[in-house]
Amino acid sequence: MKLNRFLSFVALAALTLTGCSKDNDSDAGTKLEVRLTDAPGDFRAVSLDVRQIEVHLKDEQVADGWQTLNFTPQFVNILDYVNGKSALLVSTDFAPGDIKEIRLILGPNSTVTGTDGFVYDLKTPSGQTSGVKLKLDKVTLREGETFQLLLDFDVAKSIVERGKWNASKKKEERYLLKPVIRLVAQEIAGGLSGTVTPAATLPQILAIRTSLIPADTFSTAADASGAYRLLGIPSGVYRVEYFPTTTAPTNQPAYHGAVRTGIVVTNNQETRIDPVKLD
Repeated sequence: MKLNRFLSFVALAALTLTGCSKDNDSDAGTKLEVRLTDAPGDFRAVSLDVRQIEVHLKDEQVADGWQTLNFTPQFVNILDYVNGKSALLVSTDFAPGDIKEIRLILGPNSTVTGTDGFVYDLKTPSGQTSGVKLKLDKVTLREGETFQLLLDFDVAKSIVERGKWNASKKKEERYLLKPVIRLVAQEIAGGLSGTVTPAATLPQILAIRTSLIPADTFSTAADASGAYRLLGIPSGVYRVEYFPTTTAPTNQPAYHGAVRTGIVVTNNQETRIDPVKLD
């Protein structure tokens, strides 16, 4: 059916905007997000070779308390994520409970591009072996909640020149990476809700946070009464798209999609959208 093919294409295109994010169904239960942002430094680019992200669920002394998060190894130019932008590294369903620490495992291929345009290697022994560990104060994920761990990377403090380095030595060996990261942990408690008519359209609903680059996409579906609700989504400005998943009965007006723009979601509040007609 043409409509279903169109829906699949649009959903795929919207999700592509999320970078390493996956489609998020906010009604699925407890979720954990890990994001990376940056306090800028005097460089053209800083490419981090991020290999693995883990969280510790037990007391620090318990070695087997680490859990590996669902993350695809990748290079992240953190200078792309300043002035309120952030890279979404992980968005995953997660069991309720306490988190004690987070650990960022870096590979050996991080680089920094200086103002001279030269690409320098960045080495960080601790990041390549045991990882960059960040302790958390009391953080408890509760049922039905979305929790965000924001890693605020300070470039100016994290990239340091090697001792006794001078221009006569190899340029690639000029800098060391000694990550200085501020960890911000917060509950994400925004939401939006509304109704669609006719309820028989049974629409898929995408909420795309356009105030963030790359955009986040969250999804849900209306129930048999036409009501829908997305909870635990971040604050920001959204575009909400509606796609019917059924066809209209014979001799009735055809169902069609709809879009609502400029929908503002505020943390700890639920935004109500005016009823949407799909016929």
